[in-house]
Amino acid sequence: MPEYGTRRARGAAAVGLTVAALAAGATTAAGPAAARPATAAAAPAADCSPAYRIEQKLSGGTTWRMCWHYDSKAGLVLEDISYQPKGEPKPIKVLNSARLAQIHVPYDDGKNEYSDLTDEDFAQSLQNLSPAECPGGTIKTVQVPDAVDPQHPDVKGLCTTTRARGHAYRMHDFGTDKVHQAQGQDFLVYTDNQVGWYEYITEWRFQDDGLIAMNVGATGSLSWDDYDSGDGRGWPIGKGARAYATSHSHNVFWRLDFGLDGSSKTKVEQYDSTVSPRTGGQQGPTTRTARTEVGRELAGDLKDYRWWRVVSATGKNKDGHARSYEIVPGPTTKYPGRGFTGHDLYVTEYNPCELFASNNPKFDRGHPASVDRWVGGQTLTHPVIWMNVGFHHIARDEDQQPMPVHWQGFAIAPRDETAMNPLTPGDLAWQNGHWEPRS
Repeated sequence: MPEYGTRRARGAAAVGLTVAALAAGATTAAGPAAARPATAAAAPAADCSPAYRIEQKLSGGTTWRMCWHYDSKAGLVLEDISYQPKGEPKPIKVLNSARLAQIHVPYDDGKNEYSDLTDEDFAQSLQNLSPAECPGGTIKTVQVPDAVDPQHPDVKGLCTTTRARGHAYRMHDFGTDKVHQAQGQDFLVYTDNQVGWYEYITEWRFQDDGLIAMNVGATGSLSWDDYDSGDGRGWPIGKGARAYATSHSHNVFWRLDFGLDGSSKTKVEQYDSTVSPRTGGQQGPTTRTARTEVGRELAGDLKDYRWWRVVSATGKNKDGHARSYEIVPGPTTKYPGRGFTGHDLYVTEYNPCELFASNNPKFDRGHPASVDRWVGGQTLTHPVIWMNVGFHHIARDEDQQPMPVHWQGFAIAPRDETAMNPLTPGDLAWQNGHWEPRS
């Protein structure tokens, strides 16, 4: 291991979690690469210089555009993200910016607690990627500020590539006996950062149907120095029960600044459904869904039959419905040990200095340093979404050596961004809002 990878020998806090289907077609599993590398964008393009511009047209006709830069603490930051499915005359703006906001790692024995983005040189330890790690794609060179290896600040560390996703849809048309099916394709943008013994793969996955999946995968090694927890706070590794790897949690935060249809004045809505038992002459139970507009800052918690969406204040699809994106959480284990990990989702009013969910660099004397303390009931005019996805890692023999990649994350799914499925085949386009066969 290079010298800069051993500055702090601690547990490879593998995030032992594979993100389940975040939404129809959402996946974190690696698939076969398609040989269509991302290219420099042609007009219309994201508003940045060519070196920091990304554009990719997928096989289903969808084009994703964005800008990127590399932050000295957050690492890769994506900006001005837009989505243009076939049939849309111009790109649809989705996000002003998307970035990691913290990786918080507390150990079960209470001896160590880390904030990897703000305190542990996460960004400075960007790793070079080989062509084999970016199959069919393009590796961009990143100038790493304050690089841990100062002799090599230029790192071939940003991969853009495409991968097959499997079925995008399948439908047997009983009227014509025709089977409509298509294989989906994803556009991936990712980096790898080393922190101590382990490495984080930060992946942004843009699907051809408009879904965006955000995932962090941990790999690398379990820390040999942590093979000392025989007190019920670890798991035996190796022969017998002599060496114990200390258990720990991984709490990963993302920060999303929406700019739907080019406006930051978006709305946030919460939906809660209630299922009532069968009564009287009903054939079965009934379900009623209530919508609550989130007009002020919110500390929200996941719950069965609860979900949120961010709604455009200016744009509508061809059916006249307001465009929006639904937040689709992945599996999570909420960590109760700290205030900022006490909720699954935070909505705050935009503040350009509030960039990290915990240990945020203080921009004013006495200003709170964590997201839970920014939720003060302020009216929302430019809401920012903070998502917290946690995992409690209890090591296993299979975590060595090297450790398999373990994923945690979530997605945002388009809701009424387009009037129909953006991948709808031409001979089904007439079926918007009804199905009966045409005479």
